[in-house]
Amino acid sequence: MQPLKQDHRADYQDVLNAPAHMVAEVIDGALHTQPRPAMPHARASSSLGSKIGGPFDYDSGGPGGWWIVDEPELHLGEDILVPDLAGWLRERMPDYPDTAYVALAPDWVCEVLSPGTRRLDLHEKRPVYAREGVSYLWLVDPTDRTLEAFELHDSKWLLIASAKDDDPVNIRPFDAITFSLADLWP
Repeated sequence: MQPLKQDHRADYQDVLNAPAHMVAEVIDGALHTQPRPAMPHARASSSLGSKIGGPFDYDSGGPGGWWIVDEPELHLGEDILVPDLAGWLRERMPDYPDTAYVALAPDWVCEVLSPGTRRLDLHEKRPVYAREGVSYLWLVDPTDRTLEAFELHDSKWLLIASAKDDDPVNIRPFDAITFSLADLWP
């Protein structure tokens, strides 16, 4: 999505003023809005959240120690981002926030790519995540049925793993479990 034309640097008030049916984000002073994701996108995101949330957030058959959250609003400097999924190690964020947004950068972010958000996710948001020190970034593409995982090294994203179709997924930081990538597709 192209940023909306504005006569000022966008801020949180612009996010609050966005139509309720749109996801609003501010990156480098520009307001970006997009409609709620299509069903394949939503399925991939919710399925991945349940696969890692159980063992890592709810300690169900896994090591626990994480907060895994669907579409949290992140306030990172002047940027306001809404990743599809994000996770914080509980040792870094011991108390779950009672606010509408989180100002602490997550340890892991997952963006589910779709035609309307692909450019924004790959070229606008990824550098913000690196700047803020997010350790891991996963990119899931429901159209190509792929997952690419990156780890931050010296402020640059290093590809650490990729999976396609029904490959087994056993990737940092959630490598204590294995699941089939096919679980994300309808």
